[in-house]
Amino acid sequence: MLGLAAAGGRQPFQRESVPDPLRRIVGSLPEPAYLTGQRWDILAWNAAAAALFGDFGQLGTEDRNILHWMLTGPAAKRLFGESWAEEARRIVSLFRAAHDLWPSDPAFESLVARLHAGCPEFDSWWRAHGIGAPVSGTKYLHHPTRGTTRYEYASFQANDNPALKLALYART
Repeated sequence: MLGLAAAGGRQPFQRESVPDPLRRIVGSLPEPAYLTGQRWDILAWNAAAAALFGDFGQLGTEDRNILHWMLTGPAAKRLFGESWAEEARRIVSLFRAAHDLWPSDPAFESLVARLHAGCPEFDSWWRAHGIGAPVSGTKYLHHPTRGTTRYEYASFQANDNPALKLALYART
């Protein structure tokens, strides 16, 4: 009962599982792709994503979250270069909408606390209460061996579980 009350009358958040066919499809894609859940946990990725972003499998389960990766580690700052702050602010705004669906949920609150502790900029972005941002567009990423590469990106929801979001990148 306490869990229901803490989550505003719903069950506490639990990390989503990825259906095997969807996991295989993501794994077979030639361009970078990854799946996230409602809390933005990274649930599946392909070899191209590992080559571009780093192997998410090397991260601990709690650190395997796209927000945590983007805001607290040096790899994202190197990859995004001068556009890092703009991109980080964008995904904080996108996450805000998901967070607000889970008021007082311990898993969401724990992530937010870790982001406050790990990213000095997060506090001001979070207090701005931005909600939503573009989910498709262009990014210039600075890979250590490939140099700067232009990518088109888009995000899609899975029909059988809208909590699952597929992020796709294509070199252009």
